[in-house]
Amino acid sequence: MVLTKEDIIRILKERKIEYELVEHKAVYTIDEMLECDLPHTEQIAKNLFIRDDKKRKYYLITCLEDKKINLKEFRNEHGTRPLSFASEDDLMSKMGLIRGAVTPLGILANEEKDIIVYFDKDYEHKLMGIHPCDNKATIYINTRDVAKLIKEHGNELHFIKI
Repeated sequence: MVLTKEDIIRILKERKIEYELVEHKAVYTIDEMLECDLPHTEQIAKNLFIRDDKKRKYYLITCLEDKKINLKEFRNEHGTRPLSFASEDDLMSKMGLIRGAVTPLGILANEEKDIIVYFDKDYEHKLMGIHPCDNKATIYINTRDVAKLIKEHGNELHFIKI
């Protein structure tokens, strides 16, 4: 399944979830995103879509853009197999997303509900600046609302210290 920006906006409106949408040029990296002169830059999210070495388990890690994620430390803390970045094919087949558009909202397209989501605890009571399944826009939404959507969809979600 592929979700569009319009699908995401429709879902948010149906659920009466508040958001702020900002359109911008297509971006593929955090650095490109930060060049867009966006509001709330302190809330911009970095999203890593990773998998284990057997391609059996997939994870989405979302943290503040200025944080570093050490995959070896993550592996040790969460008892996973060796980790690496998932391929663009995996990204498309699991969440219907292209490179540069990775977002927790893409979990809503994960029909198998087999991606485990990890949010940085620093987002727990804040706005999260993420793509609405389109790398030409950023949506600011309360992390609580994103977490609720993901859990209701049926994916596992954890808040962790990064």
